[in-house]
Amino acid sequence: MLAAGAGRRFGMPKALVEHGGELLVDRAARVLAEGGCDPVVVVLGAAADEVRERAALTGTTVVVNPDWASGMGSSLRTALDALATTDAAAALVLPVDMPGVGPEAVRRVAARAGRTTLAAASYHGTRGHPVLLGRDHWTGAHAAATGDAGARDYLRTRTVTLVSCDDVSEGYDVDRPEDLRRANP
Repeated sequence: MLAAGAGRRFGMPKALVEHGGELLVDRAARVLAEGGCDPVVVVLGAAADEVRERAALTGTTVVVNPDWASGMGSSLRTALDALATTDAAAALVLPVDMPGVGPEAVRRVAARAGRTTLAAASYHGTRGHPVLLGRDHWTGAHAAATGDAGARDYLRTRTVTLVSCDDVSEGYDVDRPEDLRRANP
């Protein structure tokens, strides 16, 4: 889970946003675990100490991205580095600011896991999150992950299997406080 940003448009780090009685970082960690992800790696950055103090982060591996201010790309690299020592065949990537994504969407995309797989949830035919990166793609995704693009440029030039999740999740992100009205707790 990528949860390192400062949330400038939101006015605070989104990891610390409470919605439905739960911090977004704890909700995303729960959704990933309930969706079958193990381990669940949480990448923190902005306000990392406060997030660790306030969040439960139950059953997760927490890593801190020291270069978090450079954008999501550095957080993806941090996550892939943390997973490199595991035997995981794939990494499922979910940003913290997607409260509309539930465990079933994670489960559907994760079911495609394999070393050579590239897959992503789709909403109304458009690629969204979570995104699944097979281990054979980690080096390329790591090298391409710069700024706020994450793996976008890497995925753009490859075949990505789209997994329809319209019936179980909503693939929008929360950029401003008013966006939370759209999210069901």
